[in-house]
Amino acid sequence: MPTTWLDSVLRQTRRVGSFPYPYWAAFLLDNPVRRLLADPADLAAALELAGSETVLELGPGSGFFSREVAGRLPRGRLELFDIQPEMLAKARRKLDGAGHQNVGFNSGDAGAGLPFEDDTFDVAYSVSVIGEVPDKPSCLRSLARVIKPGGLLVFMEGFPDPDRLDANELRGLAEPEGFRLRDAGGTIVRDIVRFENA
Repeated sequence: MPTTWLDSVLRQTRRVGSFPYPYWAAFLLDNPVRRLLADPADLAAALELAGSETVLELGPGSGFFSREVAGRLPRGRLELFDIQPEMLAKARRKLDGAGHQNVGFNSGDAGAGLPFEDDTFDVAYSVSVIGEVPDKPSCLRSLARVIKPGGLLVFMEGFPDPDRLDANELRGLAEPEGFRLRDAGGTIVRDIVRFENA
């Protein structure tokens, strides 16, 4: 995804420091126009789910992508992890309303460690979140611990997020923790970067 002059302007809005996307602005995350930029079905396809996996979504926000993924896990489980309990409450309403009973809701700081056992997840994914995590190396270290060997870690990063990281920046974070780049691709407005846990 190319960097533009607009990126420079957007990044200036974040100069005061790292902070999560505010829960009170979640209605913007659910805007139907967002599907044109980042369709949940595209992300779910990149996860290569067979239906029985245990999956972690890091920073689900209001659950824009969660509903699609949970629907592809008829015999599996989706665990949501977000720093904002208010966002998890919004995601819970959305998933409960869709009838998904295979979802867990967990709150905490991803940079301070993840509250899951070693080798718990077959797949973990994050959409436009890792750039907001203050201690990114610690977060990737935790992900390497909780994802099974050979498991998949998927990042979707997209415009106009001012905190987005490109594939090279993601490699710089993931590879020192033992992840191997599987592939990177995308469109003019979003990238999907996939790693395997060694």
